[in-house]
Amino acid sequence: MSYITLTKDNFAQEVLRSDRPVLVDFWAEWCGPCQALAPTIEEVAREQTAVKVGKVNVDNEPELARQYRIMSIPTLIVFRDGEPVRREVGGRSKEEILEMTGLDPAHVS
Repeated sequence: MSYITLTKDNFAQEVLRSDRPVLVDFWAEWCGPCQALAPTIEEVAREQTAVKVGKVNVDNEPELARQYRIMSIPTLIVFRDGEPVRREVGGRSKEEILEMTGLDPAHVS
């Protein structure tokens, strides 16, 4: 499965009411580090079924960026049961992203 493009219109349904953890990538097209991280986020989205992956373009969704106090991008936030439980700013390796979500990198493809 690929990532979900998140907007203010679908955020509550896709993230806050999700029955599984959700990794949300706050990014922008002009952001070099965001572009560098994108293939890793897409790989996690394709490979992992235990975690939903969504992306918020902060230029298109400034309300969501303000609501979650996004000051730098990329920012990754993991949500569980509708609550943000982990936040990291900047690029991360696939292993670090999987660890953030609670998945053991040694036991996933």
